[in-house]
Amino acid sequence: MPNSLSASEAGVPPAAAREPILSVRHLSKSYRSGAKVLDDINLSIEPGEIFALLGPNGAGKTTLISIICGIVNPGEGEVRVGGHDIVRDYRRTRSLIGLVPQELTTDAFETVWATVSFSRGLFGLAPDPAHIEKVLRQLSLWDKRDAKIMTLSGGMKRRVLIAKALSHEPRVLFLDEPTAGVDVRLRQDMWQVVRGLRDGGVTVILTTHYIEEAEEMADRIGVIRGGRIVLVEEKTALMRKLGRKEMVLTLQAPLDAVPPALAAYDLSLSGEGTELTYVYDSQSERPGISRLLEDLSAAGVRLRDVTTRQSTLEDIFVSLVEARP
Repeated sequence: MPNSLSASEAGVPPAAAREPILSVRHLSKSYRSGAKVLDDINLSIEPGEIFALLGPNGAGKTTLISIICGIVNPGEGEVRVGGHDIVRDYRRTRSLIGLVPQELTTDAFETVWATVSFSRGLFGLAPDPAHIEKVLRQLSLWDKRDAKIMTLSGGMKRRVLIAKALSHEPRVLFLDEPTAGVDVRLRQDMWQVVRGLRDGGVTVILTTHYIEEAEEMADRIGVIRGGRIVLVEEKTALMRKLGRKEMVLTLQAPLDAVPPALAAYDLSLSGEGTELTYVYDSQSERPGISRLLEDLSAAGVRLRDVTTRQSTLEDIFVSLVEARP
């Protein structure tokens, strides 16, 4: 699928927008072998948004997040968080960021209260029981504050990781596969938690393999492939620009083949000859549909039912990932 957006400009908000909380400019990273894992990444994240970064395994998502969070040294380019350079102002930028890793790494024998409070101390902040209580209540962990981590369910442990990441009051929260291994009900609960964090003023950046998660939660979507950002777009605009619509025509009587008079519409025949599918651009105003229905009638094709289907974010993601560079 063609991409009408410039990779170098796609992630840059309009000039009238607020100063981005996160700005990545011309970031590249190569291994010692010479293999390039990130190639000229440009990305701006606005304050108070939920941004979903999608990409196949090996696309560079983890490396990008690790550089921003100060875990991996950057190569070429610049990264700024809250207006501060991540290299020159390392301590300041790291204090602005919370990171929730995919792995459930917690202190099994510590209590929830102790491990979250300790995480705050790691950033050199004075104890603040009121803030810790607020975080635990926000994440529905208050009743578990004296429980040892080892006694918690997987979903609760993941909430503890989020609590630890929020203990030092960051402005940006990275969630790496936040609902991996979590059942559907708990996943929906986590979505509510993330929305609550955003409503509380935290900018949330998540990576996920669950396309429906990005479709449900994100304000904007970014797609990374082969170390390059291939698209950044507001979610609904992305669906409108790159989506397709399909009209499925259920026939009263089966056809052996598409009538020659209908060849111009590039219809596909399925359902043992009982369904015709017409694909059209969702940006167009139902192009050719009235004429198609007239030509179907003229060709003697009688309809039993007509349904339409809008392409999903998963359809768009797959087409972008599989497209040639």
